[in-house]
Amino acid sequence: MMERRMDTALLVLLMGHLAAALEVPLDLLEELPQPPTITQQSPKDYIIDPRENIVIHCDAKGKPHPSFSWTRNGTHFDIDEDVNVVMRPHSGTLVVDISREKADHYEGVYQCTARNKHGTAVSHNIVIRQSRSPLWSKERIKQIVVQEGVSLVLPCRPPAGLPPPIIFWMDNNFQRLPQSSRVSQSLNGDLYFSNVLREDSRNDYICYARFPHTQTIQQKQPITVKVLNLEAINDTMAAFYNETDLFSEDPVDERKPTFLIPSGSSSSHTVLRGQVLEMECIAEGLPTPEISWIKLSGDLPTQRMSYLYYQKNLRIVNVSASDAGDYRCSAKNMLGSVHHTIHVSVKASPYWIGGAPRNLVLAPGENGVLTCRASGTPKPSITWAMNGIPIANSPKDLSRKVEEDTIIFTDIQMGSSAVYQCNVSNDHGYLMANAFVNVLSEPPRVLTPANKVYQVIKNHRARIDCAFFGSPIPKITWFKDSRSSTLDGDPYIQHDNGTLEIHTAQARNSGKYTCAARNMLGIYENHVYLEVKEPTRILKQPEYKVVQRGRSVVFECKVKHDPTLVPTMTWLKDDGELPDDERLIVDSDSLTITDVTESDGGVYTCIMNTTLDHDSASAELTVVEATPTPAVVYERPDPPTDLELTDQKKRSVQLTWTPGDEHNSPIQKFLIQYDDSLHHRGHWHNLTEVPGTRTTAHLKLSPYVHYTFRVLALNAMGFSRPSFPSRMFKTEAAAPDENPKDVEGFGTEHDNLVISWKPLTGLQSNGPGLRYRVMWRQKAVESDWTTVTVSNNSRFVVSGTPTFVPYELKVQAVNDHGVGPEPAIARGYSGEDLPVAAPENVQVVVLNSTLAEVHWDPVPHKLIRGHLKGYKVYYWKERSLHKHNPYHMEKLILMFSGNHSHGMVPGLHPFSVYSFNVRVYNGKGEGPVSPTQQFDTPEGVPGAPTSLIVTNSNLDTLTLEWSPPHDRKGRITGYTLKYQPGSTQSSHPLAQPPPHRLPDEALPVSPFGNVSSSVGEDGPLISWEYWGPEKNVYVEYMVENSEGEQEWQKEPVNGSQNVVLKGLKGGLSYRVRLVAKGHHDQPLHHSEELLVTVPAVASRQVDIATQGWFIGLMCAIALLILILLIICFIQRNKGGKYPVKEKEDAHTDPEFQPMKEDDCTFGEYSDNEDHKPLKGSRTPSNGTVKRDDSDDSLVDYGEGGDGQFNEDGSFIGQYSGKSGSRDTAEGHESSEAPSPINTMNSLNSFV
Repeated sequence: MMERRMDTALLVLLMGHLAAALEVPLDLLEELPQPPTITQQSPKDYIIDPRENIVIHCDAKGKPHPSFSWTRNGTHFDIDEDVNVVMRPHSGTLVVDISREKADHYEGVYQCTARNKHGTAVSHNIVIRQSRSPLWSKERIKQIVVQEGVSLVLPCRPPAGLPPPIIFWMDNNFQRLPQSSRVSQSLNGDLYFSNVLREDSRNDYICYARFPHTQTIQQKQPITVKVLNLEAINDTMAAFYNETDLFSEDPVDERKPTFLIPSGSSSSHTVLRGQVLEMECIAEGLPTPEISWIKLSGDLPTQRMSYLYYQKNLRIVNVSASDAGDYRCSAKNMLGSVHHTIHVSVKASPYWIGGAPRNLVLAPGENGVLTCRASGTPKPSITWAMNGIPIANSPKDLSRKVEEDTIIFTDIQMGSSAVYQCNVSNDHGYLMANAFVNVLSEPPRVLTPANKVYQVIKNHRARIDCAFFGSPIPKITWFKDSRSSTLDGDPYIQHDNGTLEIHTAQARNSGKYTCAARNMLGIYENHVYLEVKEPTRILKQPEYKVVQRGRSVVFECKVKHDPTLVPTMTWLKDDGELPDDERLIVDSDSLTITDVTESDGGVYTCIMNTTLDHDSASAELTVVEATPTPAVVYERPDPPTDLELTDQKKRSVQLTWTPGDEHNSPIQKFLIQYDDSLHHRGHWHNLTEVPGTRTTAHLKLSPYVHYTFRVLALNAMGFSRPSFPSRMFKTEAAAPDENPKDVEGFGTEHDNLVISWKPLTGLQSNGPGLRYRVMWRQKAVESDWTTVTVSNNSRFVVSGTPTFVPYELKVQAVNDHGVGPEPAIARGYSGEDLPVAAPENVQVVVLNSTLAEVHWDPVPHKLIRGHLKGYKVYYWKERSLHKHNPYHMEKLILMFSGNHSHGMVPGLHPFSVYSFNVRVYNGKGEGPVSPTQQFDTPEGVPGAPTSLIVTNSNLDTLTLEWSPPHDRKGRITGYTLKYQPGSTQSSHPLAQPPPHRLPDEALPVSPFGNVSSSVGEDGPLISWEYWGPEKNVYVEYMVENSEGEQEWQKEPVNGSQNVVLKGLKGGLSYRVRLVAKGHHDQPLHHSEELLVTVPAVASRQVDIATQGWFIGLMCAIALLILILLIICFIQRNKGGKYPVKEKEDAHTDPEFQPMKEDDCTFGEYSDNEDHKPLKGSRTPSNGTVKRDDSDDSLVDYGEGGDGQFNEDGSFIGQYSGKSGSRDTAEGHESSEAPSPINTMNSLNSFV
């Protein structure tokens, strides 16, 4: 069975392209036969209105025209015997007159049959049912009395109708009852209260049922609800019944939610595919619960779902299989929550896969396939019938083979025409479709009228028809003008029905088009014409007008249109026709209104219509009483409009636009921008600018770019908004115009060569398929270029190269349309390796005790095997020549960049033995080591004695003792002792050691090299190399050709090898040199002088408050004032006797003493008060006392008055009142800052 199914599938695939759906156009080819096709039928479930006649539709077409018959409930329905039933002429539609018979007499299942000699088509089953809207049954509804806070359900229970009624609740005034999260209607129509309130009491809860088919509304008897508040009733009744509790029940407490519907913890629901799924959860509780929904087995379909009735109802439309699963609704309030799970199953009535079976028109001997592909849940069964008879009972046909959902026709012959019915059904419904097989042998025909003229507006879509018929199905081919080639590529699109489409029509697309239909029986050609017209555009739009009543006003509307089209100008006022008034004069390009009145105010619109397009513009008219004198308003210009592209060439185009309103400020220029939707969509780039007097621009373009242009206008107020984009202009692809830049060659390994370059941008590519042709060859060897092509990369690695060999390199851009220009040759080297030789003939010359010069012969270039970076001198101290200074130091390295043959070794220790060697290094690393050699440094100036002690000093003698220096720098031969008496400035030697001749010192050599300068924003930058031992290095400079003996200015360098000279005057030239200073008895080392010119710049105003010298001066002044205040306090403390008795009579606080204004001292104290510390207090210079965050206020210690000074400078406010407790606690600390007096008492001995 499986093998047979596979064979069938292969056969269907092989034959699928041989036959297509095609019907005979009976309105054009009346002589051709065709089996019946049902064109109209009533719905499967047909509910009728019993007040109107019944109409059951059934129409069909075919050649010859089909005849019709009906079945009712599976048996033949004889229309002629029922006087109430009439069949319409040339149709199968039945009309049932119910004036003499009730409509329910004609309920049943109907089916229509349409037949001619080529086949029989049948309709689906039409079930006729009468709509019903029964009355509500009479019932007496008792009043409902409930306690406040409980839940409540008001039942509706409407009568069963056909179709089911729509339920809603209203009051006696036909106003809908308000619903909320507390009160809502369920799907079955009942009204649910999660908890009732006293305001829910009313006597007109009415349920209404609206039956949509008959448009009738039925009403239920009103329901009365009374809600009692038990506590209030008990309080009221107690006054009448001796405080007897009439209602002994307790009030309703708050409670967590429980579900009213659905019941239990879970339920299930089944829904059909494509229908609407509605689930509801209604809960009761106090406070009112909130409802939420989640899908346990996935995400909710947010695009197809909605919440109704305050989230109590979850509604999902167009249900699919993905909506099956478990849904959980939750009800929650402050006391808890409850959940309910609903399991949803999705079933499906049958539905088509790829559409219903399609008709076949086959020629004799052709093959074809009828397919009936459908699905459903559960899987549906498929049955076939031919001409309304099950296919198993139909006449045998050797060309026909039925395979489940497929009928295969092989080598079909005349006489096999028939109508086939496919029926697909399962438990939930069925599908039924007719598809005929019409066997015809017809040569091709083109049904589109010959020489038809198609007109289209430029830049719009154009479609040219070629309706055809033939059996076998003809093949359609399009030609234009000379018929040099078929039209099957861009910009042409050919559709299956023969239509030729041009997405964006241009003037060059105008012309004669030929449609050729060809099959095995012949060929048929038809000619049509396409005319591309210029668009209609309003060049000058009507402008906003403000006019005085009684004056005249003119609205201009100048239009450009295609000269072959006839335009029609129409004016509207407020989107309606112009008033019929002789004051309104319509001209070809204007509207004039004379003797303007208030009623003329409004919006006027001019519309220019042609047979193909139109354009419109509007302006407002405002009528005023007096002549307005508005101030001139300057604004940014309006954006340009009407962008058009003309004179289109491969790399250029002409852009034209219409300027917008200038708003009283002339346009200065237009800025043209472009967007490349092919390479960088959505990013606008500036292309060019043109003066404001021009409205055209000739734009030079790049190949292979999809340009869209826009224009911005600029006036004195700024840029306008961008114009609307122009239509897209695509430039043709071309070969690249340029090659990649920054081509380099280098190695990352000793046996490779990496070739890199800067890739071209999308705008530079000029066409699709951008790639790079990489070429290389050894420079020194006569060899051919090696070439590879790479794409989507900016580097290529060549492996297996010799070590550090020069190469010539080229990178050329290539795309699908050609190669770029001949690339320039770049040069590079393959990878480096470590040097294989050490420097030879290494020698050393000791220049002085701290400096030596090393010489060597450079290593040959071939042995370096890379780019020479320089030489490294490794040196280290082996030992000192003095037994008291044993020393061993780590290896030090001096690097000499470039091709050097010597180098200075500074910073040596005198009187020491050094070892050294030399190595060459390249970009890969260091080479071999030269043989290690040694040299001795001569003695140097010793360091200072480590100590000097004076002992046994007498009137005319003293004894000095000292210790030898730590750094002897040689053998100590003696000491020089100098002294300087206090009354003389000369130094006298006390003892002179015997003379000692030091070894001959070499002449000093400059330790500076590569001194250079450059000018930056902050000043000249001086750079140098330094290898001397001196640590005190500085830069000296002075103005060139300065008059008089100007001194050198110094700038310390702090150990660096570059410095910026700041503060130099612009426009002057300076002499600059470097100085290294050693000990006082050593000569200075100078570099060669540089001449540095400082460019003239605008002087900068310096903020004096930020200068260091100013800040230091202010600090010094503040410190001096503080010292003066301290001295003032000291003088006060050392004053004369104090008349205690007199002062005690005048002051209650013995701790406070008046200050004398003349000498800034205090009065006298008695003996027992001389050493008592003052209570600290802060007195500002303005004579007031201030409170701050950390100090106690002196006012708090007074008697309510503010502290102040008397005329004699004494302080009035005494420490009294609050300070009463402090009199007994003398040692308590104030929160004031401590007084400086105690501190200065300790310094008295130094004053």
